[in-house]
Amino acid sequence: MATIGLIGSGNIGQVIARQAVAHGHSVVLSNSRGPETLADIVAALGPLASAATAAEAGAAGDLVVVTVPFKAYTRIPAEPLGGKTVIDTNNYYFERDGHFPEIDNGTATVSGLLAAHLPDSKVVKAFNNIAAPAIGDDAAPAGTPGRRALPIAGDDAEAKKTVAALIDEFGFDVVDAGPLVEGRRFDRDKPAYGPYLTAEQLREALAQG
Repeated sequence: MATIGLIGSGNIGQVIARQAVAHGHSVVLSNSRGPETLADIVAALGPLASAATAAEAGAAGDLVVVTVPFKAYTRIPAEPLGGKTVIDTNNYYFERDGHFPEIDNGTATVSGLLAAHLPDSKVVKAFNNIAAPAIGDDAAPAGTPGRRALPIAGDDAEAKKTVAALIDEFGFDVVDAGPLVEGRRFDRDKPAYGPYLTAEQLREALAQG
C-alpha cells in the first residue's frame, strides 16, 4: 500500500483521499491555510490520514496529487516532488484563474505548465474531467458492464502505469490519451470533459477533442 500526498484538499482532493483510505492507502493532506485547518477532515478519514504542509505532504507521498486552483500551480513546492509521479487534476478556468495567454492561444497546456514547473517529476494528467462526488459515486468493480472510464495523459510510461492501476483500484476503466500534451483532449469544454463515458465512448470523445 502506498502513501499518497495531496497538495490541495478541496472537493477533489478530499474524495481522492477518501477513496485511497478505503483501499488501504495512507494519505497526507495539505492546503494553503495550514495543517491545523484540516483536523476535522483528517479525523473523518481515520487513522490512515494525517495533515502536513504542502512540502511535507509532497515529501511523504510515494505518489503525489496536485489539486489546487490552476492559478496557484507555481506555488507547488518542486523539490520534494523530484523523481515522483505527480497526478495533476487541475483545470483552467479563466473566470477564476485570470487569463494565461499561452493556454488561450494553444501554445501551452494546463499540465504542460505544471510539468515545466516540476521538471524532475513525472506528471500524469488525471481526475480533472470528472465531478468530485462521482469519483466515489460512479466507482464500480472491474468487469462491470458499462463501467465508467477516465482518461490519463503523460510522458512517462511507468508513471502512467502507476496512475492507471490506482484509477482501476478506485473503480474506473482507464483510457490512455497519449503524451502529456494530449491532455488538452479532455480539458474543459471538450467532449471528454464531464459526461459518464465507457472506455469505448471515451476513446471516441478523445478523438473528437
